[in-house]
Amino acid sequence: MIVTVTANPAIDKTLALPHQLARGEVQRLTGSESQAGGKGINVSRALRASKLDNLAIFPASADDDFTRLVEAEGLRMLPVRIEGKVRTNFAVTEADGTTTKLNEPGPRLSTAEADALVAAVVAASHGVEWLVLAGSLPLGVDSSFYATLIEAVRAELGSASPRVAVDSSDAPLEALLASGTRVQLIKPNAFELADLSGISDGDTLEADPQLAADAAGRALERGADAVLATLGGAGAIYRDATTSLFATPPPTRVRSTVGAGDSSLAGYLLASVTGATPERALAQAVAHGSAAASLPGSGVPSPEQTQPDLVRIDHLATTGDHSNSTATSTKENAS
Repeated sequence: MIVTVTANPAIDKTLALPHQLARGEVQRLTGSESQAGGKGINVSRALRASKLDNLAIFPASADDDFTRLVEAEGLRMLPVRIEGKVRTNFAVTEADGTTTKLNEPGPRLSTAEADALVAAVVAASHGVEWLVLAGSLPLGVDSSFYATLIEAVRAELGSASPRVAVDSSDAPLEALLASGTRVQLIKPNAFELADLSGISDGDTLEADPQLAADAAGRALERGADAVLATLGGAGAIYRDATTSLFATPPPTRVRSTVGAGDSSLAGYLLASVTGATPERALAQAVAHGSAAASLPGSGVPSPEQTQPDLVRIDHLATTGDHSNSTATSTKENAS
């Protein structure tokens, strides 16, 4: 069982263009769709497609359009009532897969509403294997909210607390790592990893997996037990205290990158609950992300649509010394 928490959910509206986006011009869409979104919801959707039991928790009233969309999909959910209305995010996708996102800020939560969200997560965390905290935080909530939430769960459940995976960025992730509250996994993309580590920039990390692994090592020092960092079309790296891996996906025709990173996290969790090795879990993460990118809009793949055995795994150096990377690197198929 996995619980996902989407503290700042959104209705995701995807607008499809048959050509490149042209600023300042009238353009005709080839299609549009709306669905419940936010990182945690996307992870829950991908887990359900893989038939893995999960519960999506989010702040929204029962009659909010967002809640109705979640219910219509059949996702198992626990909405925590608030007075505000869930935001709408827009994604404009071009024919080559390029995606431009326009995100609304969302409602402001009161102290009582934030406390109710914490209480709901604590109550739902009994017997859970992973607790996934994903996305940005709503207005009115302090950047330390994730640390507060994790500590509340651990105070209640003690040694029976679930493992925690965090997919966030900027102030919420910085505040969590600065709090001293350890988490089992963080899942940044290359640009978030660059900001977090202070090493280079996102484009450079995507092009240099060893440098990305070194940057992930900085995150380990700051309070994460493991890092799963997605590097766009280049693949992903996994780093923990003893292991440093780079996964290269099979050739993929990209149709939309919306939610691909969330599907990668779902693939990793799906493998981890079966006791998979880091190599297999990383392969499944990249296979899930690649399969999601090959689907239109924000579609999520079923396990049958993923190809983890075609993902190539390279072992990288676990130090910051690039001179050792070639000598210590080995290659193997994920199988």
